Amino acid sequence: MNQDQPPPQLNTPPGTVTSGQPPLRPVYRPYVTYILIGICVVVYLIQAGTNYFLNLDYPAALGVKDNSLILQGQVWRLFTPMFLHGSILHIGFNMWALFLIGPTIERFYGRWRYLGLYLLSGFGGNVISFMFSPYPSLGSSTAIFGLLGAEGVLIYQNRALFGNIARRALSEVVIIAVVNLIFGLSPGIDNWGHIGGLVGGVLFAWFGGPVMKRIGVIPPFTVVDERSRREAIVAGFGVAALFFFLTAATMYMRRG
Repeated sequence: MNQDQPPPQLNTPPGTVTSGQPPLRPVYRPYVTYILIGICVVVYLIQAGTNYFLNLDYPAALGVKDNSLILQGQVWRLFTPMFLHGSILHIGFNMWALFLIGPTIERFYGRWRYLGLYLLSGFGGNVISFMFSPYPSLGSSTAIFGLLGAEGVLIYQNRALFGNIARRALSEVVIIAVVNLIFGLSPGIDNWGHIGGLVGGVLFAWFGGPVMKRIGVIPPFTVVDERSRREAIVAGFGVAALFFFLTAATMYMRRG
């Protein structure tokens, strides 16, 4: 990279000028992140309302990750926990983390690929929890760990483009992940779900995340994503197939 030009920042989406010039596109709005936060908040309000008026948290009763019920065929419980939370502190911390991490990833990934990343990470986290943890669990941290892993892959695979900030940013992502996994060893926290979400996010990001290239010899430069839509779709199906296989294998062994 020409040392006379600043490296692109981590919040610069593909297709925008990276040489200090005005952007070619309007300011990107991370609507998927906002919608995901909104869904989680609405679901939590329903949880709190049914618990208060009916003395039963109906959404959690119908959607929490419960191994015995999954073995009976309620496989939707590998998806629904990522939209459920156990307390105001629980949802507050997770939505704060999603608000901090999500917009940057959504800018680079685009809305549909970002949504796929979120859902695959949450699904992967619940599958690994189903395999290794006997306890019921809920929370969007499975998906959020996937976003964190995807951010690390994004920085690593595009480290030449990010320049000097890449090493520092990647170190920060690794430290955040390690610290949160250590905290996850505390009682009552489903650390297997965190690990599974992290693995799911890293796998999808590695094979389907954006690989960016700078276009132009002289300023203004633009950045484009060289990863095709087909590659991203194949990566998504591949990661989903892996976790579906693990689910089926686990159910077969435990029923047998």
